[in-house]
Amino acid sequence: MTNFGYTLMTEQSGPKQLVNYAVQAERIGFDFEVSSDHYSPWLTSQGHAPYAWSVLGAVAQATERVELATYVTCPTLRYHPAIIAQKAATMQLLADGRFILGLGAGENLNEHVIGEGWPPVAQRQDMLAEAITIIRELHTGELVTWQGEYFRIDSARIWDLPDGGVPIGVAVSGDKSVARFAPLGDHLITTEPEAGLLASWATVHEGPSRSIGQIPICWGPDREAAIEMAHDQFRWFGGGWSVNADLPTQAGFEGASQFVRPEDVADSIPCGPDLDEIADAVREYAAAGFTDVALVQVGDANQQRFLDEAAGPLLEKLRR
Repeated sequence: MTNFGYTLMTEQSGPKQLVNYAVQAERIGFDFEVSSDHYSPWLTSQGHAPYAWSVLGAVAQATERVELATYVTCPTLRYHPAIIAQKAATMQLLADGRFILGLGAGENLNEHVIGEGWPPVAQRQDMLAEAITIIRELHTGELVTWQGEYFRIDSARIWDLPDGGVPIGVAVSGDKSVARFAPLGDHLITTEPEAGLLASWATVHEGPSRSIGQIPICWGPDREAAIEMAHDQFRWFGGGWSVNADLPTQAGFEGASQFVRPEDVADSIPCGPDLDEIADAVREYAAAGFTDVALVQVGDANQQRFLDEAAGPLLEKLRR
């Protein structure tokens, strides 16, 4: 049976609101919760970007049952992999074993802020592979000194480690990245319901593995208003990751999405009050073989109403 998750979208809500939503989502019956990890929102109209790790730490203490994950963190520029290893270990302890460290090669929007530039995609993937190796080494609890192509570590040890370590999910987008990262990660992360990608992962990855997807929805009592909300908050989504990974600012995303029409957004994001339509879109992930799929309710304006009125009935439909 597919697990259904709730997304803590740090780009569209403040930190206290996110913790409150997380508690409600657990009570409603979501199986897991994932958090984005951004320094900036995609669009100015989204208006938020709290520090995801502080939010997750608070959520770990405010919840009891749901699994938690980053979806996803880049461990190469804004964060050094040694710091990610320490943060992930602490999160796993706070969450009593409920945490998955989701990693990816990052987006320019978040990583350029430290002033170190934005490498080409091949180099970003090389950096990610080295970072994952470092995190694994530090999670052994041994003293680590490392001199690699991109990172250096001098006599580092993680002192507070959870039993069993921290499972790592890696974001992939095609056969090439699957071949590179399936041997390094525990779980697959991707944002498209592609059965072929899961099949490729299964041929390379050894042992059991979960496939974790994510889908934006924009539930609301009025379909046209929901479409307008999705267009205002999420029109950047249609650019695809080859575009989204490289734009550095909100102005860039505003420009790149200026010709995206509301009807274009409605074609790619289920909008409005029809829970059957939303459920059908989510079921595409289950049909493709995904073990887990996280829902993103677009926009903060209807977030509380979604949790109060729609989330429970939607989960019932999905589980039937």
